Amino acid sequence: MGGRPGGDGLSAVHTHMTNSLNTPIEAIEHDLPVTIRRYAIRAGSGGDGLRRGGDGLVREYEFLAPAEVTVLAERRSLRPWGAAGGGAAEPGRDTLVRLGSGEERMPGKFRARVLPGDVLIVETPGGGGWGRRKP
Repeated sequence: MGGRPGGDGLSAVHTHMTNSLNTPIEAIEHDLPVTIRRYAIRAGSGGDGLRRGGDGLVREYEFLAPAEVTVLAERRSLRPWGAAGGGAAEPGRDTLVRLGSGEERMPGKFRARVLPGDVLIVETPGGGGWGRRKP
């Protein structure tokens, strides 16, 4: 969430959601052959300003069985902008780490087949900052 005149943006929330959910780890691990290795606030991803933008999230999915994964995400190449002189936030980033083959930066929209031991790291963008900092 971006910063606003009344305060900093909130971290780890979805704003203007369309096709995304903040599904609890327990539900994901119960229904899918994955382990969530990390679920954390993406510190420093919010934009600077008089009112800072909120930070995004990091979630790492380790696959326990062969699967096909699809990601439909935005703000991977264009950073969330700031308002009223505030700074832009960090863009999102998706990285696929294949067991024994290294990591590959993925585009915002992709589909890939994965194998046991592969890890998908999803880093959501932060919110833009609001207002110019006073000198």
